[in-house]
Amino acid sequence: MASAAVTVTRAFGMIDMACEPLILHGYWRSTASWRVRIALGLKGLEWEGKAHDLRAGDQRASDYLALNPQGFVPALEVGDDLLTQSLAIIEYLDELHPDPPLLPAEPLERAKVRAFAQVIACDIHPVQNLKVLKMLKKTGLDQAAIDAWAVQVIEQGLAACSELIAENSGPFCFGDKVTLADVLLVPQLGNARRFGARFDFGRITEIEAACAKLPAFAAARPENQPDADA
Repeated sequence: MASAAVTVTRAFGMIDMACEPLILHGYWRSTASWRVRIALGLKGLEWEGKAHDLRAGDQRASDYLALNPQGFVPALEVGDDLLTQSLAIIEYLDELHPDPPLLPAEPLERAKVRAFAQVIACDIHPVQNLKVLKMLKKTGLDQAAIDAWAVQVIEQGLAACSELIAENSGPFCFGDKVTLADVLLVPQLGNARRFGARFDFGRITEIEAACAKLPAFAAARPENQPDADA
């Protein structure tokens, strides 16, 4: 089956015309794609979006697998090259376009931001991956049991995230500036809502509210994507 694609070009702020053209392969409700959309917006980069309906299995189409053998979204085409995995994509964008920086300059603080982001990307998010949920269903678990398990993991993970930033001040996870931590947190809270999980832990909801005021976060929201409920 050929991948169904919805294409859109976005631009925020000043564009570096010397950079390679960027094509983001994603899906409106994919939280990993959502992270990259936020980062692209924060960096003021122009990009073209190509949507792949995960529910229809577009990510397993031969033309997409030829690009990304893992069959996941997001993937970012950079000229003639391709990047996969949202954290790697975001750090690439941050290194190439360092203003505004998404990681602190000081090594210890940078490691703390990365650790927070990895709690979400490596420990919380994977258990809500569509592939994992389908595998659980095949084992005989009913939907209620699967959802309850996902909620438990989300709530435990967010409680831990809250503790990691409890001593920080400012509107965002690590102070007065948006970092990689905020870019990862906001989409995960969207997933928490979808599963009906609690996330009233410490500063978490205040951080989400602060991020929501920024144009890059607002534009990246799932319901604002052209393939939403397509």
